[in-house]
Amino acid sequence: MTAITSISRQRVPVATPARIAPLPNLPLFHKIAGRTAVVAGASAGAVWKAELLSAAGANVVVLAGDHADMFEQLSERPVVGPVTVLGRGWDVTDLSNAALAVGDFEDRDEALRFASAARAAGAPVNIVDQTELCDVQFGTIVNRSPVVLAISTDGAAPMLGQSIRVRIESVLPLGLAAWAKAAHEWRAGLKRSLDSFAERRRFWRRFVDHAWANIDRLPDDTDHEALIASAATQPRTGKVFLVGAGPGDPELLTLKAVRTLQSATVILYDDLVGPEVLELARREARRVAVGKTGHGPSCTQMDINSEIVRLATGGETVVRLKGGDPLLFGRATDEIEACQAAGIEVTIVPGISAAQGAAAALGFSLTERGEARRVQFVTGHGADGKLPSDFDWRAVADPCATTVIYMPRKTLARFAARAIANGLSPETPAVAIASATLPNQEQVSGTIATIARLSERLPAGAPVAVILGRVARHAETEAGLREEAA
Repeated sequence: MTAITSISRQRVPVATPARIAPLPNLPLFHKIAGRTAVVAGASAGAVWKAELLSAAGANVVVLAGDHADMFEQLSERPVVGPVTVLGRGWDVTDLSNAALAVGDFEDRDEALRFASAARAAGAPVNIVDQTELCDVQFGTIVNRSPVVLAISTDGAAPMLGQSIRVRIESVLPLGLAAWAKAAHEWRAGLKRSLDSFAERRRFWRRFVDHAWANIDRLPDDTDHEALIASAATQPRTGKVFLVGAGPGDPELLTLKAVRTLQSATVILYDDLVGPEVLELARREARRVAVGKTGHGPSCTQMDINSEIVRLATGGETVVRLKGGDPLLFGRATDEIEACQAAGIEVTIVPGISAAQGAAAALGFSLTERGEARRVQFVTGHGADGKLPSDFDWRAVADPCATTVIYMPRKTLARFAARAIANGLSPETPAVAIASATLPNQEQVSGTIATIARLSERLPAGAPVAVILGRVARHAETEAGLREEAA
């Protein structure tokens, strides 16, 4: 479901996407301390499940049949919650007070009976290695208690989940646990120290930045007092970040872009920013589409400037998210000047440009010794949607230059004609690429004389860039050559 919102006086409708893509399961963290959890069966998997349940503080009852010895060490030295091991099989009455029921059975019929009995008793069920019978699943865990991460592959690839855990473990500082514990201790008294919700939100924003900056040492009362004082006196004016979302592939975002997205309270994003990129943002952040679609109705730049200033003046952390790099044909100057005039701090987070993404996706360099000594970026249309009249056509005709044309769909034929008329060889290689770096990427290649006709094959509505110059010869495809010959 999408909501419709608008920020312009013309009431241009813009669709706000769902904050999260569909989930195979709902991830939850279950308070089970002091409650009964039943484990039926005897295997290495059952022992591990019993250990996890004990670590969460559950009163674990193990029905181990003839293999009670497998649980002997755990029952003698439980992690937290007690582990009681019974040397018999399970019975329906064992499930009457269970908050969770875990079974490990080789016999399919017994697994089905156990699952049915547990549900009848009101207990969620986990059957080891039989995900289709499970109400709940155990994820792969990264433990920085009280920070706990659980990773799930919906049972499809447990080893993949384990490999993800290893990677997270390698980059997640051990000191994070101490700061999370401090947050837990400080939260209770925060309302007594800071009266307003806005002050408390400022406190937690500052806490996050402070914790990461000092992650390798233990927090103390001095940190708490400094954060309280800072939150109480910090001005209400928010901040603005102009962030480059890259050419499309979410993995091409910079680390700083991801961190900034995760700090935003409001995100104003362009049409070229895909849902996969927005998935990386803070869940609670409000998302507003402000794309300026070419040759159609859209939010005006003045409206966008006004909304950025209004939100930041109200104390929001505003991310203006632009496709590619915000400093290339992104109207960044307008937005920077609007913020500066209002006394609002602006930070620019550059991104991989569409030109760089396209060249990388096509597998060639934009420069080449002895062939392409210079790279120039030009826009395919001006504010009126037409080909700009102030191009330096001599620069475009330079055989030693690589020219990247942004947003050229409507004007490419006229651009080619003017370039050729001003001295560019009609045989100059050219490639047009749509949705560069994305799975649905398509491209056609030919020459400056044929690229406008060839580009008509590209999907309607997809963002297109054209790379023109000697380096583009590396992108020539058999399909493009066949069509050119035809």
